[in-house]
Amino acid sequence: MAGRPPFTNVDSATEADLRRRGLDPHEVDRSTEQRLTHICTDLVPALPASDPRRHTPLHKILSRLAVTDPARNPALPAPDGVDRLSLLRDALLREILCRLPVKDGACTSVLASRWRRVWLSTPQVLADAHLRPKGCGLPPTPADSPAIVAAFSSILEAHTGAIPTVHLTCTHTNAYQAQLARWLHLLATKGVQELVLVNRPWPLDVPLPPALFSITTLACLYIGLWKFPDVARLPPGTSFPHLRELGICSVVMEDGDIDFVVAKSPILETLNIHGCNKGLRLRLVSQSLRCVQICSSVLEDIAVVKAPRLERLILEGLRSNAGGLCTRVRIGDAPKLHALGILEPGNTMLEIRDTIVMAGMKASSSTMATSVKVLSLNVRFANHTDAKMVPSFLGCFPNLEALHIISEKCDHQAGSARMNLNFWKQAKPTESLKSCIKVFSYREFRGELGEVAFIKFFFRNARALRTASISMANPSFMTFSMDEATCKAKQASNNMASRSCEMVLLGSTGPEGGSPWSFKRGTDYSFEDPFSAVQIHNIA
Repeated sequence: MAGRPPFTNVDSATEADLRRRGLDPHEVDRSTEQRLTHICTDLVPALPASDPRRHTPLHKILSRLAVTDPARNPALPAPDGVDRLSLLRDALLREILCRLPVKDGACTSVLASRWRRVWLSTPQVLADAHLRPKGCGLPPTPADSPAIVAAFSSILEAHTGAIPTVHLTCTHTNAYQAQLARWLHLLATKGVQELVLVNRPWPLDVPLPPALFSITTLACLYIGLWKFPDVARLPPGTSFPHLRELGICSVVMEDGDIDFVVAKSPILETLNIHGCNKGLRLRLVSQSLRCVQICSSVLEDIAVVKAPRLERLILEGLRSNAGGLCTRVRIGDAPKLHALGILEPGNTMLEIRDTIVMAGMKASSSTMATSVKVLSLNVRFANHTDAKMVPSFLGCFPNLEALHIISEKCDHQAGSARMNLNFWKQAKPTESLKSCIKVFSYREFRGELGEVAFIKFFFRNARALRTASISMANPSFMTFSMDEATCKAKQASNNMASRSCEMVLLGSTGPEGGSPWSFKRGTDYSFEDPFSAVQIHNIA
């Protein structure tokens, strides 16, 4: 194994266990790092470090204070030996400290006696990624953790002011659980509002310190790669009275854990869940929730029981459990639900007001969600069962204005594709298709027979359509050539019912099935339609 890089996530005990089981620890380490990168890049909030004022070296900040008179320039040595830094106003010193990385800010006490006093009272953005020792790259290894932990502890113990933002994503916390519990107790007194707490495994079931639940000032909380504590043992008064956004990424949980947190968060608006491998069952009862996103998880059942403010319910990349059961999606009292997806006909059991939607079922007032304007479906058009469910799903949303289709590859399509061609020739369009849908997108087009049949059916009935796009799958995953698929897409879009529709063909160089979902996309309310934010490239 000479020349191999050191493990970044697998400890020695796990390495030995993996080898005993015939698994390659390097492969496990690599896949774990990919998951961590996805969590830290696409799922958790970005640090305020994106502010261009931050992370400016101290000598550059001081040089910008230069004036024509060298005697008044604090960046130059004073000829008379006077400490001119101490003559700067506190407000100016605080402005300088706000632009420094936290590690440099903590070291400013050597410049002048006043700097330490001002630094202690200046609100800080504290991220362990900024405390990595010299020569430590990304991702950090377990050998980097002692220096990071020491620096983090030193700053947290010394700083007496507010620390509103804390991101812990680079520390292998399994060996430092006592320190982590101490940090959380300190943060509870420092007014932390945004906390990102991602453990670097292994093992994957490091218990989340109960001290986390004593931080009542939190407005935004993201936790990743932990084991949820036993909620029955938490103090009776546990609550998050100010929490508005909660993200749970690859956390080992039991039934009822999420329901517990939601119930203890009276103004929670956003609930994001990623990477739950155990069959998840949710019962949403909340007066405050606006957006719920569940991605790359095994979801058995989600019931929207009473959520009067819920606007978005996004289910992406769901996986079947060991029994291969469908995901049950129950829509009850959600009068403001605007965007719904990504539902999978054939793998999603949709239930509206206690009625299960079946293939060929005629929609009635009891099976309609009239508030939904945006819908996304993931369909295997070569699968006859999936194809038959699409009109039934569309019939449940009579006021639909935007429809987004993702075409999923189907391994068995020879006979089914021919059946689907006949099915779409005989299918009756829903009222929403004929008179309401204005926006249509179709992703991962491969030119298969069932796909072409559906697109012809759609375009020949969508009279209100204004904009439409068909994006090709990556040519690496198509049985047809790009030219053949493009020709089929153009043919399918002929004879549109709408004479004012703008049509565009797009291409993709991304992975099969498209890029992973981003929580940021789903909660960006500047986009009325969260499913239209997929970035794809024009065909050259």
